[in-house]
Amino acid sequence: MTENTKEIIKSTIPFIKDNKDEITSTMYKILFEKYPQTKELFKNSTDDQPKKLANAIYAYANNLDKLDTLTKGIETMVNAHVKTNIQPEHYPMVQDALLTSLKQSLGDKCTSEIEKAWNDAYEFLANILIEKEKVAYFKC
Repeated sequence: MTENTKEIIKSTIPFIKDNKDEITSTMYKILFEKYPQTKELFKNSTDDQPKKLANAIYAYANNLDKLDTLTKGIETMVNAHVKTNIQPEHYPMVQDALLTSLKQSLGDKCTSEIEKAWNDAYEFLANILIEKEKVAYFKC
């Protein structure tokens, strides 16, 4: 991830902080409407799942320069993903829903640079999770 991407993401932190719950609740609505097959993955999730994701997104944005502080959170996500059988092909669906929600929430403030930065940041983290999940699935 480039330094420019990190700076752009950091510039959105105040907006993310103030709108994180709306962004993720909208994201799940988009995800389930556009990709109904994903509903099965969340059948056992708790009502606070959107809030958990909102807090994870905010923590990620806040810690792009020190990802090692997110190790425990990443491991928690990996374990949850393995329990619910999240696969690499699910990540683009979530990416689409999340970026669509972010664009809707930001409105005119969502420049192409912001959209690209969040896309790159998502893919960076998704690749980390996918690789860790491959190892976890192999151990099962």
